[in-house]
Amino acid sequence: MPRLTRLTPDTAVGASRDLLADLASRHGRLGDMVSTMAHSPAVLGGYLQLSRAMGRAKLDRGTSERISIAVQARQGCGLCLEAHVSAARALGVDEEEIDRARAGTSADPAIAAIITLALQIHREPTSITDEQIAALREHGYSDRAMADVVGVVALNVLTGAFNLFAGLTPGSDTGA
Repeated sequence: MPRLTRLTPDTAVGASRDLLADLASRHGRLGDMVSTMAHSPAVLGGYLQLSRAMGRAKLDRGTSERISIAVQARQGCGLCLEAHVSAARALGVDEEEIDRARAGTSADPAIAAIITLALQIHREPTSITDEQIAALREHGYSDRAMADVVGVVALNVLTGAFNLFAGLTPGSDTGA
């Protein structure tokens, strides 16, 4: 059961009204998360900016979605997990790899290593070692790609924590 009311461009005020109006004009309808985030124009604006920025990440989408699945499986946001599993499937990630991502790994050693990094960033960034970074470079990850992992994790923490706080659950979202 949602804990906060959804806002619309008609019920929001100030910057939130403008952000929601822009989203509605571009997407046609508003999802529960952004409509609820609009209670804080700072949170909504920050989410939208980080989300757009991460769209330009160096990581390929399949890897990014697997990272998101691993983080959300631990964070516990069913709404986010469902969305990232759906996105991974749309990208052609098979069910075995989706299950591995839920477990925090991959059959591909390079993807397993970057998921491990993401989970360490999420729970204990002080545990990351220089040797681990060197191994990621040997797998072909650039400094930019590794830095982008921090952004993917941060975006997942923001959306998952917000949805859990706001009481948004799978099946309650009605749009983008």
